[in-house]
Amino acid sequence: MTADAAAAVRPLPALTPQNEFFWTSGADGRLRFRECLSCAALIHPPQPVCRYCRGESMGTRAVSGNATLIGFTVNHRFAPPGMPSPYIVAQVAVDEDPRVRLTTNAVECHAGDLVLGMRMEVVFEHVGDVWLPLFRPVPDAEAGELPADEIDPAAMRGAVRPMATVTKFEDRVALTGIGMSQIGRRLMADPLSLTVQACRAALADAGLDVADIDGLSTYPGAGALGPFTEGGVTAVESALGLRPTWHNGAAETFGPGGSVIAAMLAVAAGLARHVLCFRTVWESTYAELARAGHIGPPAGVADGWFAPFGAVSAAHLLAQTAQRHFHRYGTDRETLGWIALNQRANAAVNPTAIYREPMSMDDYLSARPITTPFGLYDCDVPCDGAVAVIVSARETARDLAQPPVLVEAVGTQMIERVDWDQSTLTHEPQVLGQSAHLWSRTSLRPADVDVAELYDGFTFNCLSWIEALGFCGIGEAKDFLAGGTAIAPHGVLPLNTHGGQLSHGRTHGMGLVHEAVVQLRGHGGLRQVRDAKVAVVSSGGLTPSGVLLLRADR
Repeated sequence: MTADAAAAVRPLPALTPQNEFFWTSGADGRLRFRECLSCAALIHPPQPVCRYCRGESMGTRAVSGNATLIGFTVNHRFAPPGMPSPYIVAQVAVDEDPRVRLTTNAVECHAGDLVLGMRMEVVFEHVGDVWLPLFRPVPDAEAGELPADEIDPAAMRGAVRPMATVTKFEDRVALTGIGMSQIGRRLMADPLSLTVQACRAALADAGLDVADIDGLSTYPGAGALGPFTEGGVTAVESALGLRPTWHNGAAETFGPGGSVIAAMLAVAAGLARHVLCFRTVWESTYAELARAGHIGPPAGVADGWFAPFGAVSAAHLLAQTAQRHFHRYGTDRETLGWIALNQRANAAVNPTAIYREPMSMDDYLSARPITTPFGLYDCDVPCDGAVAVIVSARETARDLAQPPVLVEAVGTQMIERVDWDQSTLTHEPQVLGQSAHLWSRTSLRPADVDVAELYDGFTFNCLSWIEALGFCGIGEAKDFLAGGTAIAPHGVLPLNTHGGQLSHGRTHGMGLVHEAVVQLRGHGGLRQVRDAKVAVVSSGGLTPSGVLLLRADR
């Protein structure tokens, strides 16, 4: 790709007083970062305060431009303006402070020549008003080790804050109703109508009336753009005519299913007795309307530090995390394939699942590439649908229509950095801290779990939660998943029993909560796990996440 072609349409960062020094520093061929003048740490992205010493005296420092390659992925699926596929999205750690990483493009090389730990050097591409820092291999330099994490995985439990009170809010709540709309591809239905379907189904399931609901909670809320909301609390209140004493709608919460944990807190605090939580997606219809020119295309990842390099999907960031796992621990594509095959086999006996056709390992391995090492079946299924869950005060639960599902513990603590490309190099970010927090709030242990509904936006999300929650050690998933028997319905950890997001459909975590309730009630039919009493449900990963430990009231 020539600089002229990129200048016409390549996504470019918006220059601000805070970042202009970085995007224009290449004018003299030098790479520059914000520097803390108190402790000499480099701070990226630029901040007004040092995250390490909390100092507020900041300067700018020119660095050598040398770095270590810590990740790369070859993009095949996405084609941002001015960036025809394939191209290489990469991450590098700068020599002067390896805690600082850049998302960039690897240039002047072939992907087959790249090795993690290899030496890289900056080369600038002048596009419009900015100088984009791209990186090329240093000739004849030997590859070294990847930088160490700030917190070793083995030390994660020691970083968990102790419980703030001797009593647990979890003991004051229960899940009492679940509902799901029709789930499908290109339903061409109004998203709010799907939400209403799911909400009415949850109310009927619990034996509640609309007038009983005094709280509403959703993710991501009305502020979200594109195919990931029906309009949030505002739209649902208007449609159903509610008068909630508490409401919540936000994306910066405990993962996509975080609305349920937020509702638990409100109920435990006495702000509401029955909170209706809902999650709606209409990605499939949205994409069809965009293709027909009736609506603008979704923006994807719009982060100004990623988009200029074509890192426009979470897949680009997580694929590099998966590749590091391959490099460190010997994991491979077949390891991920056992997760995809498990979810498809479970979907085959679930009539609401979108993809129910049999899939073999050959089918998985030969699928078209998305962004290496991910292929088509490593990615969840965009769909249309809504899921609703009712959180109630525990003292009301036994008067309702269904046996309540109780909440044993939640895990929500963030320990690692949240910035997608500045975090851990040994595992997926935002899974270990939340998992360690969960186990600090209960006497139950991984061996007590009967069924796991673990977030699988991508196969590697699911692998990461298996390791983080302690069903096997960090780096041991290859052996644990081999052959798929451990995660099968009659294995030691029945996984994503409804087909997961990889085959049932992408319902952004709420479908996993729904299925956990189904299993703990014993209502799973052909997919029911025998005598399921304890379930773990995770939501998110890579971004701030949450995890729930649920148990049957029997």
